[in-house]
Amino acid sequence: MSDAPNAGFRSPLQEPAPVRWLLILLAVAFLALVVLLPLAAVFAEALRKGPQAALAAFDDEATWSAVTLTLTVAAITVPANLVFGVAAAWAIAKFEFPGKSLLITLIDLPFSVSPVVSGLVFVLVFGSHGLLGPYLSAWDIKIIFALPGIVLATTFVTLPFIARELIPLMQEQGTAEEEAALTLGASGLKAFLTVTLPNIRWALLYGVLLCNARAMGEFGAVAVVSGHIRGLTNTMPLHVEILYNEYNFVGAFAVATLLALLALVTLGAKSLLEWRYGDALAGKGRH
Repeated sequence: MSDAPNAGFRSPLQEPAPVRWLLILLAVAFLALVVLLPLAAVFAEALRKGPQAALAAFDDEATWSAVTLTLTVAAITVPANLVFGVAAAWAIAKFEFPGKSLLITLIDLPFSVSPVVSGLVFVLVFGSHGLLGPYLSAWDIKIIFALPGIVLATTFVTLPFIARELIPLMQEQGTAEEEAALTLGASGLKAFLTVTLPNIRWALLYGVLLCNARAMGEFGAVAVVSGHIRGLTNTMPLHVEILYNEYNFVGAFAVATLLALLALVTLGAKSLLEWRYGDALAGKGRH
């Protein structure tokens, strides 16, 4: 009698081999069409006229300005999101307070808002004719069409990446270990550094990698707030667009190749983390 309810049940792992292989082939074919083929095309176009022509694209002051600006924006944005992500995850996972659900929703907001729209919002707030424009002009502070605007837009777009990695993990871990440390006389900071941080370190690093990859590749929001000033406010994605519009296809794809290589390095580090510390990243089964 006890086996009767499961008599017609079949585990997905017991699907016939043709079905399993069909699903695998479908996934691989889709990835090859959407990911691998375009990626290979980028490298092929960059090298279409030979390595020397591709390298010549980097013998340009505007290109190096774009590379420097992209790395600078990532260097500011990622630490800012790291601090915010840890603080937000700590507050949400460890405390109960009014508006907690609203805070979680706001953290997810950048996922649902178009980057172009977010860029326009920053222009409306910080632009010369925006809400705070007259006050900023009075103090000779320039946000839009300058580095601060690019950093703000990129920070908004990448806001959820670290927090969203930490929140489920910290909620699953609970507060028992921190409470034990506090009971034994540890300060709040010491409990965080010796108990909480070691428990979340791999998920934190995972979130940082994802945040960094998006920060370097962001286009829509940055395109709105940067003003496309060549050699000054163009990041690498914007510089690729300018070169392509100027019919400098080899140069455009050469710079795109550098972006792709940075993305591949990030994905390699991410895969290494998943392989080496999969259980910690998964929160013992979450991921």
